[in-house]
Amino acid sequence: MNIREIKLQQLSTLLYGRPADKVVLYLHGQAGNKEEAAIAAEIFATKGWQTFAIDLPKHGQRKNEATERLPWEVVPELNMITDYLSENWQQVTLYANSISAWFSLMAFSEKIFTQAFFVSPVLDMEELIYQMMTWAQVTVNELQEKKEIQTDFGQNLSWQYLQYAKEKPISSWPTPTKILYGEKDHLTPLATVQTFAEHTNSQLTIMPAAEHWFHTPDQMAFLKDWLSKSIEN
Repeated sequence: MNIREIKLQQLSTLLYGRPADKVVLYLHGQAGNKEEAAIAAEIFATKGWQTFAIDLPKHGQRKNEATERLPWEVVPELNMITDYLSENWQQVTLYANSISAWFSLMAFSEKIFTQAFFVSPVLDMEELIYQMMTWAQVTVNELQEKKEIQTDFGQNLSWQYLQYAKEKPISSWPTPTKILYGEKDHLTPLATVQTFAEHTNSQLTIMPAAEHWFHTPDQMAFLKDWLSKSIEN
């Protein structure tokens, strides 16, 4: 597959596939990177789409930079990137994994892509933060007082992040969207995904016994089959 590196302002990005007038913006999840887009890019290429992948802050080639993976840092970047894609391709599709789905909801509530694909999406950040506070046995008063608390499971609880999530509920999502969800996803409750799918008229596919991270051979085979069947030419 053709792979080309593109410098976009301070970002190093990868463009997969032969020249086309259609492009997919690929956004990885936590601990991911732009190189992982290769799997989806192979499938999109068969349908005539190029794939444009980036590293989120603190991931991949950006691991040591000052920018943090915080919504008020990420959202402006995503808008800059989609402006670039819209100027250079006729159609733009979105592929977002895990927390990148929530970043996309924050950034693109008024933008309509050709279509969108959410894999194991985080859809309600306020709900997730409260859930992690319960796991860490942290109260609201404690978090408000300390502002940030590091948990034993590696997540940093932030009062500022919680307030951001509370102040920005999902108001709209106009893009036709297909969702792949693992039945045993521990980050996003099934009811939350079902409610989102119903309110946005999204198509929800649930893989039995799968968890949040799709990575086993069976899970990846299921994901590839779902994606191949879901892409609109």
